[in-house]
Amino acid sequence: MGAARGPMDLKSLFMGVAFAAMWSSAFTSARIIVSSAPPMASLSIRFLISGLIGIGIAVAIGQVGRLDRRQWANIAVFGLCQNALYLGLNFIAMQRVEAGLAAIIASALPLFVAFANWTMFGERLSTAGIAGIAAGMAGVTLIMGARLSGGGVPVGGLALCVVGVIALTVATLSVKGASSGGNLLMVVSLQMFVGAAILFVPAALFETWTFTPSWELAAAFAYTTLVPGLLATWVWFALVERIGATRAATYHFLNPFFGVAVAAVVLGETLSTRDLIGVAVIMAGILAVQTARRG
Repeated sequence: MGAARGPMDLKSLFMGVAFAAMWSSAFTSARIIVSSAPPMASLSIRFLISGLIGIGIAVAIGQVGRLDRRQWANIAVFGLCQNALYLGLNFIAMQRVEAGLAAIIASALPLFVAFANWTMFGERLSTAGIAGIAAGMAGVTLIMGARLSGGGVPVGGLALCVVGVIALTVATLSVKGASSGGNLLMVVSLQMFVGAAILFVPAALFETWTFTPSWELAAAFAYTTLVPGLLATWVWFALVERIGATRAATYHFLNPFFGVAVAAVVLGETLSTRDLIGVAVIMAGILAVQTARRG
């Protein structure tokens, strides 16, 4: 993971596209899971299994749990913000919100990251970058406005998705340095345990642990646990360590396309012309922001 953070190479390109595809597909598998199982309980169990598998592999390849204070702090923040808040809120929301729409809202992450770096950390952003943020937000607003005006999507569900993106922004900004000690898979696995522990409490207090068994539920749960849950998170950490958070975030501009495509193929979800225009605007805005930030 000590590669220089220079121009994106072919390995980085492959990692970024693979991450975007896996990350975007999680919305479809989550939609299948929450239709047959309680969301927070399902996530808590998923994180526990993913963490145990990851720990086992990490130990087998010689990684250890001796981490420094900064790594432990980042594990706690990332586990809370990405796993417990971002994924927890999205799982709850997708009981009522379509997978494609949730993916589109989450795809605005690079815009939130760029805005936070610009306003809070003083990162310089060109006029094109500022215009990209505005365009991306306009695309999200276009899609959300169309859905709300049609009356088919609850405001509460959309609000949960938006709050989830804000939490993921905090998690993304905390990634840097989390795996600098070389124990990448161990770090990924430990932050799974953080999410499992936090979500178990509200799941035990507020949810009825009723599952409707089916092969679709089993397949979606297994896929979510192993691919978006463990593999995609590992690839994301590795990509950030390889090229930095700013360049890694560039690949999120692929998420609107992958998200709606997977949802359409697997779940049969449809998109209006306004939705497709919104997706195009979001992707253009994110690309403009990332290109400007690299300049």
